[in-house]
Amino acid sequence: MARARRKARKERVRGLADQTNGFLRNYTAGMSTRELRRLFERDAAKAYDVLTRGHEESKASGRGLHRLINGARLAFLGLSYKLTPARRALFALSLLAAVLSRTDFRFNVGQRAVQLDFSPLWFVASILGLCLLLALELVDRIQFRDELEVARDLQASLLPREMPDVPGYRFAHSYRTAQEVGGDYYDVCALPDGRLALLVCDATGHGMAAGLVMAIANATIGTALEIDPAPLAVAALLHRTLRRKRRRHTFLSLFYGLLTPETGRFEWVSAGHPFPYLRRADGRIEEIGAGSLPLGAVDRFSAPSGETTIEPGDLLVLYTDGLPEATTEDGKTFGYERLADLIEAGGTPEIIHDRISGASAKHMGDEPIKDDLTLLVVGRAPELPPLPAGDGSADRTGEAAPQG
Repeated sequence: MARARRKARKERVRGLADQTNGFLRNYTAGMSTRELRRLFERDAAKAYDVLTRGHEESKASGRGLHRLINGARLAFLGLSYKLTPARRALFALSLLAAVLSRTDFRFNVGQRAVQLDFSPLWFVASILGLCLLLALELVDRIQFRDELEVARDLQASLLPREMPDVPGYRFAHSYRTAQEVGGDYYDVCALPDGRLALLVCDATGHGMAAGLVMAIANATIGTALEIDPAPLAVAALLHRTLRRKRRRHTFLSLFYGLLTPETGRFEWVSAGHPFPYLRRADGRIEEIGAGSLPLGAVDRFSAPSGETTIEPGDLLVLYTDGLPEATTEDGKTFGYERLADLIEAGGTPEIIHDRISGASAKHMGDEPIKDDLTLLVVGRAPELPPLPAGDGSADRTGEAAPQG
């Protein structure tokens, strides 16, 4: 019996150890020393900057211990005033309880000295209060994240899922957001008259505000294409729509082109957007566009426009500035020259797209993207070589050759 009890006890201990190991593995899944180092070196500094925003002069004041105390005070006030009044009170009371947990109360009752030590009680109260505050803030974040997921799904529905089937042309495209909702927008739209509308735009900033500007641009551009798809007309209508909002930072960059597939005629308008690259069939790289302010930035509408021809074998690469300005952890940018070199190497639209995307991902490594990335590659098929001369069995019309 004793041996059986000892065996059962060992089995329970072994089972408890296995459960503990399993819990620890699940709890620490995905954790790395790199992420832990980033937590204290970068995330903590970013959190401090956000909490103390607007107090730049106070942050730099003082030296040594005085500066440390001043920084702690600013962080406490910044964190407190970003909470609701009720949660702010809970936060303050939890910190007060933590202080009281290190304090003993001594007083005299008659001729007797009485000492009350509430350290364990106050410490537990402090921990419970902070855990409750963390849970409340976490629930708010989860609800907000769910709303952002809905917004992200709606935004994704505005972007093209499939490219139009245009004889002689091939497309490759991708889109990545820095946050749940992005401010980039692109489209390839086949018009009723057979022409093709190509556009890429980038709302200022990123996140929800930029996503709202992107939604405005989507609705306005759809209307503009129905009224008059001419590049200057589309840009002017979008500019007027943004100016009517009269909101701060409601502007965006735009490159819009109107392509006639049969001839390759390409009419374009550019407004504060990075210049697309046109790779000619012989390997030459040309930039399309001209410098100007983004749409909606000022009252007066002014956007340069022009025209070129996409010849057989040419490739057009449109993108947003999040691609060449993607940075590594030490701040090194991907660069426009490197982007041009990757395009100059040539290939099909899919090959060029994958080459650029792969190089960009390798450049950033584990660093999260700081701005939305959009890449659209359009390629026109090269001309077919002439048919070889007939061997006399049939003429070029397909009729049988006359017999001798």
